[in-house]
Order: sequence, then structure tokens, then C-alpha cells
Amino acid sequence: MGMCLPCLGGAAEDIVETPDPELRRRQLAEAAEKRQMDANARGIKNPQSVEQKKKRQEELEKQTANSVPTAGGGLRWQVG
Repeated sequence: MGMCLPCLGGAAEDIVETPDPELRRRQLAEAAEKRQMDANARGIKNPQSVEQKKKRQEELEKQTANSVPTAGGGLRWQVG
């Protein structure tokens, strides 16, 4: 019959040490951030360009929101 236990001489080499919990947590956070960035950039050739366009669009929206009069000073159409 065969033995199910590993050879006693190589048993010390087979032990896998678990990393420090703080190190493991940091590695998991980095991996999650990388996956998120990959998912956001999927199908986009230049993610930096897209980010710049997004910022410009937000700035334009802020400018138009600030320039629109809040009180009724505009033209009104009445359907008669």
C-alpha cells in the first residue's frame, strides 16, 4: 500500500506561510483598484483623454448653470 503522507524530508518545504494581515489587506485593495480601473477603461483606447473630456464637460455645465438667469427675465410663449 502507498503512503498518503508526504516524505518527512520535504515536509518543511511544502509549508506555505500566510502574509501579514495588513499586507494582505493592502494587496487586496490594490488588486480591487486595478480591476476597477480596467473595467472603467474597457473598450477605451486613451482613458486620459476621456477623463479630460469629462472634466471639460463638467466645467461647461457649471458655466452654463451660472450664466442662466434664475428669475423670469426670459421670453415666454403663450399658446392662445
